[in-house]
Parts: sequence; C-alpha cells; structure tokens
Amino acid sequence: MLILDNYFTRFQMNKKGDIIIIEDDPDEWEVMLDIFEQVMDEEGYTNRVVIFEESAMLIDFLKESNDEPFIIISDINMPLMDGFELREKIDTELKINKTPFVFLTTSDSDSFMGKAKELDVNGYYVKPVKLEEYKKLIKDILGQWMQCTCAVEA
Repeated sequence: MLILDNYFTRFQMNKKGDIIIIEDDPDEWEVMLDIFEQVMDEEGYTNRVVIFEESAMLIDFLKESNDEPFIIISDINMPLMDGFELREKIDTELKINKTPFVFLTTSDSDSFMGKAKELDVNGYYVKPVKLEEYKKLIKDILGQWMQCTCAVEA
C-alpha cells in the first residue's frame, strides 16, 4: 500500500542530498545496502546513502547538517524512538520541509497506515520478502522522487 501527499510538490527538493535510512536491524543493513548500491549504479544516482541504527542518531545528524537530505526512509518498529515519534520530532524540532519522509516497514497494519497518514508521511511501503521485488520497490521510490518536478514555493 502506498500513501502519498502532494505537500512536497510546492518545494524545490535537494535531489543531490543524502538518502537517509533508519533501520535498527543490522541484518537488514547488508541487504538494503546491496539493493541501494545496485539501484544507484543502474540509475546513475550519485547520492550518498547513510544508515542510522537509532532515530536519535539521525536527529543529531540533522541538527548538525547544513544540507537537507534528498529523502528519509524510516522503519517504524524501533526501540527507544519509533518511526512515528521520529516523524513528529523532525516536524516539531527540525522543520525540515523539503525532504520526503517515507516508511519502509514489515507491518501492513491498517492502524499503522492510518497513523502515517495523520502524520503526513509521504509514502508507506511494506518490505517485500523477495529480493527482486525489494529492489524494484527501492527503484520505484527513488525514481518517483528523483523525477518530481517540484516548483519553488512562491
């Protein structure tokens, strides 16, 4: 299932910015990095991919960074601060308004999807089990936002 909000079409996104991933499972990192490397090579994307194990680490990184990321891809079920809390914290404390924020999770829960919609999340994607489907999903997510012809807010 995919939930998209046109909110970000009013802004000029940083298409050269970092691709940020928040994933607490180290076993998943290797799979994700391999998939992202393949997609990036095939599509010619030159963005840096940065993975954070904990949401608090991302908050600190964003506070110190001068550049907005291209996209934030977050898991939901994480210890200490879950993906919903992360989204709220980014909205209230950092005011990052040009960066798409999407969930990539194993949960297809209707209540999770509803909460994501309430938080104006720009996409909700369920991680596929098959590697080729996972790769296609990552390619589609990145491609959708890379092809976004966003106008600068007036």
